[in-house]
Amino acid sequence: MTNALLDFSDLPLFDRVRPEDVAPATDQLLVEAEQALETVTAPDFPADWSAIAKVLDVATERLGRAWGVVGHLNAVADTPELRAAYNAAMPKVTEFWTRLGADERLFAKYKSIDTAVLDAEQRQAHKNAMRNFVLSGAELQGAARERFAELQERQAELSQKFSENALDATDAFAYYATLEELAGVPEDAIASARAAAEAAGREGYKLTLKMPSYLPVMQFAHSSELRRTLYTAYVTRASEIGTDEQRKFDNSAIIKETLALRREEARLLGYDNFAQVSVVPKMAESPAEVIAFLQDLARRAKPYGEKDVADMRAFAIEKLGLADPQPWDWTYVGEKLKEARYSFSEQEVKQYLPAPKVLAGLFKIVETLFDVQIRRDQAPVWHPTVEFYRIERARPSGQAPVLVGQFYLDPSARAGKRGGAWMDDVRARWLRPDDGRLQTPVAQLVCNFGEGIGGKPPMLTHDDVITLFHEFGHGLQHMLTQVNEHDVSGINGVEWDAVELPSQFMENFVWEWDVLRHMTAHADTGEPLPRELFDKMLAAKNFQSGLATLRQVEFSLFDMLLHAEHDPAQDFMPLLATIRQDVAVLQSPAFSRTAHTFSHIFAGGYAAGYYSYKWAEVLSADAYAAFEETAGADGQPDPETGRRYREAILESGGSRPAMESFKAFRGRAPTIDALLRHQGMAPTA
Repeated sequence: MTNALLDFSDLPLFDRVRPEDVAPATDQLLVEAEQALETVTAPDFPADWSAIAKVLDVATERLGRAWGVVGHLNAVADTPELRAAYNAAMPKVTEFWTRLGADERLFAKYKSIDTAVLDAEQRQAHKNAMRNFVLSGAELQGAARERFAELQERQAELSQKFSENALDATDAFAYYATLEELAGVPEDAIASARAAAEAAGREGYKLTLKMPSYLPVMQFAHSSELRRTLYTAYVTRASEIGTDEQRKFDNSAIIKETLALRREEARLLGYDNFAQVSVVPKMAESPAEVIAFLQDLARRAKPYGEKDVADMRAFAIEKLGLADPQPWDWTYVGEKLKEARYSFSEQEVKQYLPAPKVLAGLFKIVETLFDVQIRRDQAPVWHPTVEFYRIERARPSGQAPVLVGQFYLDPSARAGKRGGAWMDDVRARWLRPDDGRLQTPVAQLVCNFGEGIGGKPPMLTHDDVITLFHEFGHGLQHMLTQVNEHDVSGINGVEWDAVELPSQFMENFVWEWDVLRHMTAHADTGEPLPRELFDKMLAAKNFQSGLATLRQVEFSLFDMLLHAEHDPAQDFMPLLATIRQDVAVLQSPAFSRTAHTFSHIFAGGYAAGYYSYKWAEVLSADAYAAFEETAGADGQPDPETGRRYREAILESGGSRPAMESFKAFRGRAPTIDALLRHQGMAPTA
């Protein structure tokens, strides 16, 4: 068999990639990239943007695409053999990228490029490249340069090990419950647990820490003891707490070493701390600005959070007989309070949200607003449940439609698949310098929803629908771009604290009746969602928004202060405890170890950047307010506003600063007013 990782003729051959392909493919592509680097850095090679791209960018893009396939499979179809192959190749790949980013010959060549002859996209890409050279250590010399390279390789190893520990700790836990213990849990969750137990050859009902299994128990199980069992296991994953078997996955030492290496990296680059390094390519000007933003948001949200907790305490005493609710009780109490206050439950709504119908509704709003069509397509996939689609734009006079982009959708949770949801790129839009072809973008959208039971399609919670719309928003920015320069097309080159704008923007549509009603059909009757039930959902939309905001601020402040002020030699748990004391109105137990699975900052690129979610919420809420202002009398979004949003935000990608794109759409800088209003925290007159 030929090596599937070396086939760049079209889409990746996901179904043919074998662990034994990884080493020879990466070795060959590294050699080719190395040769390209030597070619363009030769003294007689012209300092010309297109000439460099034709040689070096083509070679490194091939390496990036192949390694992206390996990394993706490692995240969604993990096996011991693939993991070993990935870990064996990773140091070599990391070493090359580190050396490339710090190559002083290439840096000098870029400095010599005449930017006056570049177009606007190329100038932005060049500007980003010059900044990235400095942040990658290109100005370092001698021992400092060597040490910087060592830091990058070690940090890549630690990131991968952190991710593995989090996945393995999650997969290792199983609790086999009796039917009596599951009293209150929805029937579909019980059926899934029974099927999981049967698949494991066990009696009873298998509960895991995967979200489709864990969350229904925390929300609905009447047994406080069962909730306690799962909660304790969940919040102590990958930590020093638990049995010898559980402690095998302890991330404590990894966190400590990672923080020390990041501070050392920052100081080599001339900064005091890693937080300062992190904000250089972002919208925010400094860590101090971010901290002030978060503290202001906490101040605004805290009165609402305090009321949320007071309401739950009173309800727990009066209706549930819980005089002193424990940490594992709060999700249950909150769900019961919401049911009582708004006369509906998440489980009731879930019965109206079959995955195929939801997906069709999502496609309908995208097609309407952004003037595209979404069609099923064919491609090799890594799992039978993965679907593939193409996005097209019609052309006049009966001509064939234009292919805009394509995407994979991997919706289901399963063993060997990393938790959470994310979008990643398979390839970017690029007017290729080697053959002159326009390469269309391809994305991967990954979720972790439950599977269908008894021949029925999977049913989604409303939160699942929000997640799907969120990730699709990322995908739209990647796929609808009209930028031809690889490094600033789609999501590439977009400031990290603005990259969540399109994703959070899409979430708003899930709360619009004229959008949601088209994606509902009851699991048994096929009837659409009743307007009465939707009105109850809408009334409950901002239920506990104060608590939710404070939770995100807590994570964001912990991340920023961890990288700005914390001494890596010291235990980080006291810092988290202090932040919780200052911000939280619902304290976590002392044994909670959420940092140990905080993959966003230790294995996901959000280090000193988790605040980006709240920062971008300001942008996305303000952007969506434009649609509220222009909606038709029937509540339908205005296609003209959709066109302006598409052109200003989605199509421009990273080809200009995010603030310029926002102003091009909105005509002004963003304000926090729309966010506070959308979350029910706007000050009253």
